[in-house]
Amino acid sequence: MTKLTTLTLMAITIPAFAMAQVSADTNGDGVLTLDEVQAVYPDVTADSFAGMDLNADGALDGDEVAAAQEAGLMPSE
Repeated sequence: MTKLTTLTLMAITIPAFAMAQVSADTNGDGVLTLDEVQAVYPDVTADSFAGMDLNADGALDGDEVAAAQEAGLMPSE
């Protein structure tokens, strides 16, 4: 499979928030911190963020974001 084909398939299958996650990820490290999430969703509290942070590493990766959205803890856009 070519890189272009792979990228095209990834773009088609990436959930909507994954695209929003990229824009919310202001430092470009591939995860979302509390500050980055609150910049987009100001109603997210430190406690609710901690509940979304399933591995307790202080950041949300794509799987944690998807789980939070499925649980209704974070809006999906």
